[in-house]
Amino acid sequence: MSADDKRNEQVEEQVEVEEAAANAEQQASEEQVEAGEGSELDTLKAQLQEFQDQALRAQAEMQNVRRRAELDVEKAHKFALEKFVKELLPVADSLEKAVESTEGSEESGELVASIRQGVEMTLGLFLGSLKKFNVEQLNPVGEPFDPEQHEAMSMVPAPDAEPNSVVAVVQKGYLLNGRVVRPAMVVVAKAESAPKIDEQA
Repeated sequence: MSADDKRNEQVEEQVEVEEAAANAEQQASEEQVEAGEGSELDTLKAQLQEFQDQALRAQAEMQNVRRRAELDVEKAHKFALEKFVKELLPVADSLEKAVESTEGSEESGELVASIRQGVEMTLGLFLGSLKKFNVEQLNPVGEPFDPEQHEAMSMVPAPDAEPNSVVAVVQKGYLLNGRVVRPAMVVVAKAESAPKIDEQA
C-alpha cells in the first residue's frame, strides 16, 4: 500500500469520524430543543391555568360586588323614609291622646263629641297614609313579650294573664317594612314567684 493510499484512507476515516460526531451533535441538539420546547410548553400551560383561575376569581368578585350594591340600593329604597317616619310618630301619639282624653265625656256636649269625631277621622287618615308606605303599628296587648319589638317599662303581677305577656301598652310601636322604627313601650305580666327551695335540707 502506497503512502498516498494510506493518506487517503486516513482522510476517509477522519471524514467519517467527523461526520459521525456532527450527526451525534446534531441529534443531541435536536433532543435538547425538544426537551426545551417540552418544558416551555409545561410552563405556558401552568401560566394559562393560573390566568384562568385569576379570571374566574375576578368574575366571582364582580358578581359579589354587584349583588352587594343591589342589596344596598334595595335597603336604601326600603328604609329611606325611616327618619321622616320617626318625626311623624309623635303626631300620631298626640292624636291618640286627644281621642283618649275625650273618652267618657259624651255628656259634655255636642262640641266635644264633634271634636272627638274629627280627631278620630284625622288619626284614621294619618294611620292610613302611614300604611301606604308600609308603616305598621305595634299594639301588642295580650301577646308574648318580644324584646326585639317591645321595650318593657315595668312588670306587674297579673294573675289572669300569661307570665311574660304584655298587659298594657304605654306607647305604641311602629315597624317600617318589617324593621322596628320605634319599639312599643309595654307593661309585662310578672311570673308568679316559684316556691322557694330549702337549700339547707
